[in-house]
Amino acid sequence: MDNKYFRDIPEFRMSKIKILESDSAEGLSEEIVKYTRSDSNEREEEEVKRWYWPLVKCVTVKVPDNDFLDHVTLVDLPGNGDCRSSDKIWTGFVASCSTVWIVTEMNRAASEKEAWKILEDASGLLGNGGKCQQIHFICTKSDNEKPDYVNKVKSAVMNEFKKRKLLKDHFSEDCFKVFTVSSTEFLKGENVNPDLNEIPKLQEILKNLNDARSKTLNYVSGAHGILSLIQGARSGEVVEQKNDVCAVLEGNLSIQLNRVKKAIEDITKAFEQRLREGVEKSQNLCERKLRSFLYPSKMFGRAFHKMLQSAVRNDGVQKPKRGKTKDLNVILASYLTESIDEEFRKTFQNNIKCGHFNGAIDAFSLSTDSLIAKYKDVELQLTFLQTEEKEIKTKLNKTILTQKKLIYKSLTETIKNNMKEGYKEAASFQGPGTLKNMRDTVERHVHSKMDMFEEAKSVMLKQLNDLKETVLRTLKETMKESIEHSLKTEACSLPDVSEHLEVVKKHYDELHDGQDEKNNHTGDQ
Repeated sequence: MDNKYFRDIPEFRMSKIKILESDSAEGLSEEIVKYTRSDSNEREEEEVKRWYWPLVKCVTVKVPDNDFLDHVTLVDLPGNGDCRSSDKIWTGFVASCSTVWIVTEMNRAASEKEAWKILEDASGLLGNGGKCQQIHFICTKSDNEKPDYVNKVKSAVMNEFKKRKLLKDHFSEDCFKVFTVSSTEFLKGENVNPDLNEIPKLQEILKNLNDARSKTLNYVSGAHGILSLIQGARSGEVVEQKNDVCAVLEGNLSIQLNRVKKAIEDITKAFEQRLREGVEKSQNLCERKLRSFLYPSKMFGRAFHKMLQSAVRNDGVQKPKRGKTKDLNVILASYLTESIDEEFRKTFQNNIKCGHFNGAIDAFSLSTDSLIAKYKDVELQLTFLQTEEKEIKTKLNKTILTQKKLIYKSLTETIKNNMKEGYKEAASFQGPGTLKNMRDTVERHVHSKMDMFEEAKSVMLKQLNDLKETVLRTLKETMKESIEHSLKTEACSLPDVSEHLEVVKKHYDELHDGQDEKNNHTGDQ
């Protein structure tokens, strides 16, 4: 490549990041447009300019000192079927998104095939294989539209969602909402009807995504707990009460651990039954899906030869320049994933407030509230335990949210690992008869690996069991250690922190009340 073609972006030749700065949004937009868009018809009449968007993998825009977007990342994902590098970026980001916005024009919202195709193709990555809590379908250009028409469009989009079984396997109707917007009308700032132009509602949603208050509350809560522990340990010795409370807490801990264990084991049994059905269906019917992949009805001869050759060289994944990506591993695992989709969605809620394992983690409690009422002399120590309990449950819920993506993905990954040898053999053919040889090899390999479905089931169940052990071990070790710290700590020469404790408690109560109001508001939306 000649350097003269890259004189404006020498960083490209050195694989470095190019940084652009501007004092205004308009100026920055002009600077980055050549890296984010293809040339338009309007620009064809202008002097020839260089456009670098096909070479760019990612553009990051940072807005300084903006409270509105503090702790919030907006990702504009490339379109479905873009180049492979974009597709990898798209896949990686989608699984980490907590909210997804699909933006399309109002006059074709319900019938927008591309939008629905993107959603359906990504449903597994967003839902059971991701952490998406809500999907917002945003209909643009609502300028001057009548309320009846707007409501008709919103109903049509909602009805279209209800028809899509693939989406409903991963998301309930409560997770899907439709909005109508007009940026032109909103920017004028005059007489904006909030029922027709819902940009203010979307702004409110962005504000609620900002969890700065939650992080502050967690920090203050931790300080409140530590100070309570110090001041409680410094208070006069009440050995007998401490021993009594310690015995009650250890008994409560044992009971609660058994409840969590039983809840997870019951869920695992339900998964085992669903997976057993999925294995049976896979072994009996996978031939049909395999042949639809190897002998597509709308592609023949040389064109399919290239597609299949590309797929076997890419571990079973077909990535056409245009159109839908097809993954043979996903296709072969589809009966397994379909068998557990509904159970998985109920068990691992992307909305952390609903609680994982059907709420078993959130239900875990040492009943410190009732103990505080009974044992006033150790109230501060019990307050510390309350803090520790909330903190460990929050951490566990986040751990489970991350781990569940790997558990869901394990079905497809096990199939892929079993198929790799077959793909490698199929990719080695050359010359006359290559298409037939590739087809026969893949088909023969699938038939010889019918036990891979049973293996996929076993891998998922093992990962569920490993997660159960992690949850139980973490709860037991953390809470046991916290009980010892709170009720078996010697006073020694600990400082008097009563004044600090009073100040922190005041802030904690204010933040806690504010968080409750926010949660109630979010739940009403």
